Amino acid sequence: MLENATIARPYATAVFELAQETGQVEAWSAMLGLLSLVVSDNSLRALIANPKVSRAQLQELVFDVCGKELSGAGQNFVKVLVQAERLQYASYVKDLYEQMRAAAEGKVEVEVVTAYTLDERQQAGIADTISARLGKQVTVRTSVDETLIGGAVIRAGDSIIDASLRGRLGELRNELSRT
Repeated sequence: MLENATIARPYATAVFELAQETGQVEAWSAMLGLLSLVVSDNSLRALIANPKVSRAQLQELVFDVCGKELSGAGQNFVKVLVQAERLQYASYVKDLYEQMRAAAEGKVEVEVVTAYTLDERQQAGIADTISARLGKQVTVRTSVDETLIGGAVIRAGDSIIDASLRGRLGELRNELSRT
């Protein structure tokens, strides 16, 4: 996953800078969302990986599927990805672009993984605490992982706070193995 983000980051950065310069931030979100959806299709993924499919054929296929939803700049972006054999990273580009957009707008999406389902009050408390800490508007997305035993793992951008019982037990195990 880290390798995918490393490959996708320069493309996302370039698109985000272009989108800001041209005032097309929302339009690029839509185009990248569509492109991400298209390349995540199993049939297209097979074609992307197929060495018998030429770059020109792949490019035309994406243009046909996306239709007029891609602007001229969007089509140029697809050409760049296809020529660099990076089309399969479009979903990662979209995710990184959306993170950059949220950061520029003073927003951050926080993923909270807990052992049990959080109620609205608990989610609001986490959002308020992280918002105060980061100085940004926070959107909380939650999921449940029963293997955590208790506590939570919180991801905000590149930061991870592991306050889970499983994480703490792992730290204790590491400490005991050093002595």
